[in-house]
Formats: sequence, C-alpha cells, structure tokens
Amino acid sequence: MGEKTEYEKGDKAPNPGVYTEVGEARSFHTEIQNPKRIEMEKGDTFPETSNQNRKWKKVEKARVH
Repeated sequence: MGEKTEYEKGDKAPNPGVYTEVGEARSFHTEIQNPKRIEMEKGDTFPETSNQNRKWKKVEKARVH
C-alpha cells in the first residue's frame, strides 16, 4: 500500500516540501486559479484550503501530464 498523496486540513505532512492546493477534478480544463502554496516540514499540520473542495498535494505530484 502506498503513501497518501492528498491531504486535508489537520493532516500531518509526511515529508518536508512545497505543497499546493488541487481541485476535485485534476485536468487542464478545470485547473484552479492562483492556488495557495505552502512550505511544510515533516509533521507540520496542514492549514485550511481556500474552499472545501480543495486538498493539499506535494508540488512534484500535482503536475498535470
């Protein structure tokens, strides 16, 4: 079983890095405008997103292919 890749408010960061908001549907047609980006250390708690439909995802995993 792999590591979780999307996180919600209150979850703990599994690894240090830069995390960004992603929307529910991750396609280039529904890309969110001006997503928040945060730098986290391992064990930091994720803050609230801009709206309840968004989640946090590590930047290198959030790219659209």
